[in-house]
Amino acid sequence: MAAWLEVVGWLGVAVLLLALTQPQVLRLRLVALGGCVLLALYGGLGQVWPVLGLGVALLAVNLWQVVRLKRAQHDAGAFEVLGVDGDDEYLRHVLRVHEGDIRQFNPGFVHDPFSDDISYLVLKGDETVGVVLMRDAGQRTAELVLDYVTPRYRDLSPGEFIFGPEGPFRRRGFRRVVIPQDMVEPYYERLGFRRDGDTFVL
Repeated sequence: MAAWLEVVGWLGVAVLLLALTQPQVLRLRLVALGGCVLLALYGGLGQVWPVLGLGVALLAVNLWQVVRLKRAQHDAGAFEVLGVDGDDEYLRHVLRVHEGDIRQFNPGFVHDPFSDDISYLVLKGDETVGVVLMRDAGQRTAELVLDYVTPRYRDLSPGEFIFGPEGPFRRRGFRRVVIPQDMVEPYYERLGFRRDGDTFVL
C-alpha cells in the first residue's frame, strides 16, 4: 500500500478522534463527516473493504444527524421557552452548575434572585440548554442581564426562540435590547437586529 494512502487512513482516524473532543453537537458531527470521508477513501483505494464499509456507514449516520440538527435549529417545536421566577430553585441550580462557563461570556454577571428580572429557561426535551435574564428598562427596551447557552447547543442558537419573531421578547413589546458592555460574541444581528453601540434595535 502506498505511503500517501497510509497517511490518508491515519488522518481519517485523527479527525474522527478530534470530533470526539468537540463540545458542540453540530460541530462534532461536521468534523466527524470529514474523518468519515477520509476513512472511506482509504478503505476504497486500499481495497480494505471492512474499513470502507465502516467509513460509508459512519458517513451516512453523521450526515443524517447533521440534517436533523439543521432542521431543528429553526424549529420552534424542538425547543421550549419556560418563564420562571428569579428566585426559582431550579434556575439558581442551573446558574450554579454553569457558573464558570457563564463567566467566560458574561464576566460581570451577578444573579440577584430577588430582583424583578424577567427570567427564561430554554429547554430541549428535559435538558436545559439556555438561560436568558432581562429587565424592562422602559421605552420598549430590555436590558439584558444574561444570555447563556450550554456548550453542547451553542452552535444551534436556541436564543432565537427568545428573541426571534415568535419569542417572548417581541411578544412583550420590546424592540431594543441593551447588552452588558463585557458580553462576549453577541449574535443578535443574525436575528434581524441592527447594532447601535451597546444596543440592538429591531
